[in-house]
Amino acid sequence: MSSVASSPKPALKVVSYNIRKAMGIDRRRDPARILQVLNQIGADVVVLQEADLRLGPRPAAIPRFLIAQETDYDVVDLARNEVSLGWHGNAIFVRRGLEVTQTARIELPGLEPRGAVMARVEGVNVVGAHLGLLRRYRLKQMSQIRDHLGELRAEAAIFGDFNEWSDVRGYEPWERDFTLTLPGRSYHASRPFVALDGIAYGSALVLDDAGVEQGGAARRASDHLPIWAQLSRRS
Repeated sequence: MSSVASSPKPALKVVSYNIRKAMGIDRRRDPARILQVLNQIGADVVVLQEADLRLGPRPAAIPRFLIAQETDYDVVDLARNEVSLGWHGNAIFVRRGLEVTQTARIELPGLEPRGAVMARVEGVNVVGAHLGLLRRYRLKQMSQIRDHLGELRAEAAIFGDFNEWSDVRGYEPWERDFTLTLPGRSYHASRPFVALDGIAYGSALVLDDAGVEQGGAARRASDHLPIWAQLSRRS
C-alpha cells in the first residue's frame, strides 16, 4: 500500500502525533515531554491530534507559552477561540520562517463532532485529521476531506490518526486520488501492534522517506507513537 521513492531534496518533513491531550502511558499529563518528542524528530511541520482538552472551551493541552519557550514552532491560526491550539483537537505547528499561505477547517460527518484542518506550507496542502471510531463514518469523513480539497488534491498530504485497524481495506474513498502509506505500527506505544496513524498524499507529491519515532520519550509520552514523512514535489 505504500510507495517510497528517492529524491535528493525533500521539501518538507512532517510529523503526525496523537498526543492524547499530553497524557502519557504512565498517567502523567506532561506537555513538556510531548515537546521533547517533537524536538527530537525535528520536523518542519507538526500535525497533532487530541491537542486540546474535551470539556468546556477545549483549552490547549500544551500551553502556548511553553511551545514558544521550548521549540521554534509557531501555532497555525486554526482555533475559533483564544484557549485552544486547534479545531476539534487537530492542530498544526510550522517551523518559524516557513510561510503559511492558506488555512481551512473541514467539517466532517459522524455520530460525534469531528473536523479536519489544513495549512498550505511550501506549496503542500498539509491536512490533519482524527477520523471516527466506526468505519461507515470514517468512509464518509474521507469522502468529505477529498471533496473539500477539490483541485488541491494533487498537492495535498493528509496526516493523522485514521483509526482503521485494517491495512488492506477501509480507505476506498482515497484510492483514486491519493497514495496511502502506513509507516508502521504506532499503537499502543508500550507495545505497538497496529498501524492506526498514516499518510495519504496526492499525485504531485513524492514520499522520500517515512517512519515511526520510537526513541526517547516517545514510548511514554502518549499511547500513540508519532509518525513522520519527508515529502517533495514531483518534478
